[in-house]
Amino acid sequence: MKKVILTGERPTGPLHIGHYVGSLKNRVKIQNEGDYDEMYLFAADAQALTDNFDNPKKVRDNVFEVALDNLACGIDPNKVCYFIQSEVPELTELTFYYMNLVTVSRLYRNPTVKEEIKLRGFEDSIPAGFFTYPVSQTADITAFGETLVEPEAIIPENVNERRLVGTDGNAKMSKSIGNCIYLKDSPEEIKKKVMGMYTDPNHIKITDPGKVEGNVVFTYLDVFCKEDSFLKYLPEYKNLDELKEHYRRGGLGDIKIKKFLNDVLQEELK
Repeated sequence: MKKVILTGERPTGPLHIGHYVGSLKNRVKIQNEGDYDEMYLFAADAQALTDNFDNPKKVRDNVFEVALDNLACGIDPNKVCYFIQSEVPELTELTFYYMNLVTVSRLYRNPTVKEEIKLRGFEDSIPAGFFTYPVSQTADITAFGETLVEPEAIIPENVNERRLVGTDGNAKMSKSIGNCIYLKDSPEEIKKKVMGMYTDPNHIKITDPGKVEGNVVFTYLDVFCKEDSFLKYLPEYKNLDELKEHYRRGGLGDIKIKKFLNDVLQEELK
């Protein structure tokens, strides 16, 4: 049996660093390792319309934005089949048949659906297309093969990479909230967003002990910091553990750790 991999995203805006560490970086790695017989990557424009039906131009325009972000991260069209969801009508057809296999109560129990309904304020006015979003996803996943097989998810080992928190400390990096660092942001925009990041609200003076847990700057450093980052940008510390320990006992200001994170992020996104 052929080994096939499929992934994609909704084209509702440019991609951010949450997408990058959660999937983009890994899909480029998988592409280059060549362990799969076929690799498919798509812009889920049909799914994006489920809560953007009043603005189809937004979705249409962002198909190209999302494609450019993937190419900028290293996706090679010679190795990966990149396609637009709405251009494959069989996916819509399969979704229709799959809807007969799932109940409304089962869809209501989906934690992601419940969270997204609350986030968008749909309450009792949920678009049917949005409500059956997981069914459409199932069609996407199972369509690429002659028989149905149970897929295996590929997720980052680093827990913080799976859903990178927003710059404001919100549990989710979201375009609608405006707490994202985008892959297309200029160096100046990145620096401004990093310097405005949420840290420890009780760490008022440099001498105050600081809290690392829940501190967005340290969460990002856990994700982006490399072994040689300190040698390049903060040589007075050996590693991240040493930096955290200093912050916890006091005597280390937020500005210093934010400048360090900015240097690390600028290098990664360059």
